[in-house]
Amino acid sequence: MTQTRFDRSLLFDSSPPASTVVHDLGLLVLRLVVGLSMAGHGTMKLFGWFGGPGLTATGKGFTMAGYPAGDAMAVIAGLSETLGGLGLALGLLTPLAGAALTGVFVNILDVRGFDAYFPPKGIELEVVLFASVIALTLTGPGRYAVDHYLPVLRASRPRYSVIALLAGAVVGFVVLLVRD
Repeated sequence: MTQTRFDRSLLFDSSPPASTVVHDLGLLVLRLVVGLSMAGHGTMKLFGWFGGPGLTATGKGFTMAGYPAGDAMAVIAGLSETLGGLGLALGLLTPLAGAALTGVFVNILDVRGFDAYFPPKGIELEVVLFASVIALTLTGPGRYAVDHYLPVLRASRPRYSVIALLAGAVVGFVVLLVRD
């Protein structure tokens, strides 16, 4: 029996993975749908766009959910969703966008609770969106992205993606620590 050793270069190789036009189009579609959905949610919080509650009502919601300084938390969440979503949609600073959205989803899932997975009170949609953010952060944005045209960001850098997701999770959990 042959024992296989894990090749570290699989995780930490900085060369771009082989991709096809169809692969990159698939990433583009997923980035646009997930990123613009998250940006839309952020603008609902910040500006009341798309029938959203706006900053004052969102701040009250954060206070009722046990966060101190609800208005400040509403701004942080709204900016994280808006800028993270736009970054993801454009494929701009994709690991950073993934980190911002990871912190948001850690808090969303905690507030919503894990009592049910499916609607009407479940977290199914949040889990699917979060998994999409993680997948896009780990795979990279593909060639139809701003990152692809910036020399320093052109190559998919898996270690940055993993570090960004971990940093986003840590920040998300730190925010949960200040919640009542």
